[in-house]
Amino acid sequence: MTDETIDAVELATELTMAWLSNPNTRTSAEDVPAFLKLMHDAVIGLSTAASQAPADDAAPEFTAAVTARKSLANPDVIISMIDGKPYKTLTRHLTTNGLTPDEYRARYGLKPDYPMTAPSYSAMRRDMAKKIGLGRKPRQNAPVKAEASPSEPKRNRPAKFVDPG
Repeated sequence: MTDETIDAVELATELTMAWLSNPNTRTSAEDVPAFLKLMHDAVIGLSTAASQAPADDAAPEFTAAVTARKSLANPDVIISMIDGKPYKTLTRHLTTNGLTPDEYRARYGLKPDYPMTAPSYSAMRRDMAKKIGLGRKPRQNAPVKAEASPSEPKRNRPAKFVDPG
C-alpha cells in the first residue's frame, strides 16, 4: 500500500469513529462497515480530485445575456450583460458581481469606450452639475465693489452696544 491509501484508510477510520461517538447517532453494527466504505471512497475521491490539475487553464467563456447593441438601445437604461436587467448605472452592479468596468468590458469583448451609465442619466447629471457651477474656472476678473468716495457723506451707524454689567 502507498502512503496515500494508508492516509485515506486512517482518515476514513477517524471519520467513522467520530460519527459513531456522537450520542445522536443510532445505528446497528451491520451499518458500520458500509459507512466506513463510504467514508473511504469519499476521502479517495477528494484526494484524487485535489491532485489532478485542471485540464485546460484557459479562462471560462461567458455568454452575454443580451447583445451590446441591445444593451445600449434604450437611452434611459443600460442593460447588464451579466443578468439582462436594466440599470441607470452599472458600476454598483459590477461591484456586487466582483468586477471592475475594465474586467466587464474584457469579459464580454466590449470596446474601451463602452459606457457604464445610461445616456439620459449622464445628461441629467451633467445638466445638474452645470447648473450648480461645477466645471467652470473661477472668475479672475470679478468686478470689485466701488468704495465710497470722500465726497459722499458717511452713513450714520449705530454705536456698538456695550453691556453695562
